[in-house]
Amino acid sequence: MLGGLLGRSPGLWRWVAWPALHPARAVGDKVKGARDEALETANPGYKPFKNDRKPTNFDKKVLVWAGRFKKEEDIPKHISSEVLDAARNSIRIKVCYIMIALTLLGCLAMVITGKEAAKRDHTLLRMNMEKKAKWRAEVEKDQEAVVGKPQ
Repeated sequence: MLGGLLGRSPGLWRWVAWPALHPARAVGDKVKGARDEALETANPGYKPFKNDRKPTNFDKKVLVWAGRFKKEEDIPKHISSEVLDAARNSIRIKVCYIMIALTLLGCLAMVITGKEAAKRDHTLLRMNMEKKAKWRAEVEKDQEAVVGKPQ
């Protein structure tokens, strides 16, 4: 129905109907256009792509760790979000591999120390029995002191 009212004119559709039906997107496009103009004035001759962004210090470190650039000084002022996402994913995978390796080393260390403790008969069952025997001895000593104490 709206198409019939506006006809087949793309200009009318873009300037009249689109902002009315999608007000948040229209405002977002205006803000993005203002940002692009600010980038153009700050860096003359630069035409920003749709997904370009200015990397933060952490983003620069991620790009260097991922091997995308040799030094932080080599990183351009604006990079695409796809490059940054790929670098973050590779770092995420490397961190997961490191965590897997550390977990396996920890498990291996626990198995080795457990077997050594079992050889020395330093088990949890034995430690609990010794602790309970010590408590029983203290309770018996207290009872003897109460019985032997004159009133």
